[in-house]
Amino acid sequence: MSKTTRATQVLEKAKIAFTVHTYEYDPNAERIGLQAAEAIGEEPHRVLKTLMAEVDGKAVCVVVPSDREVSMKKLAAAFKGKSANMMKPADAERLTGYHVGGISPFGQKKLVPTAIEEAAMSEALVYINGGQRGLQVRLAPKDALDVLKATAAALVA
Repeated sequence: MSKTTRATQVLEKAKIAFTVHTYEYDPNAERIGLQAAEAIGEEPHRVLKTLMAEVDGKAVCVVVPSDREVSMKKLAAAFKGKSANMMKPADAERLTGYHVGGISPFGQKKLVPTAIEEAAMSEALVYINGGQRGLQVRLAPKDALDVLKATAAALVA
């Protein structure tokens, strides 16, 4: 497995301090984020999952703890929209250039507005997908917020 991806290149170029962590990806896991947390031995609330959604028909990226579910109402509100829904996996792959299970908010083919669950901002370090299945990057959530030009918002139910 390569530890260099578009995601890690974006972080390096931005001079963001991060470490790379690999694990055995299980494509049959019921919840991929929770499987990643268990595989790397980290608390699920510190391992963030990257989800692609649509708010009023426009693509957005959402980063939330792997043990939580996104509230569509809060998601729409975070992007000042009326309605939100999850993006179809094939559309998410086409938009980001990453495969489901390996979608990172960093280095996506098309830049879209991004929001990170505000509760994650209180953690010293979080894990976020590094751009391929079985690869996580560990970094300060504030650094992720800055490099993504994201907003912190209440997103989970």
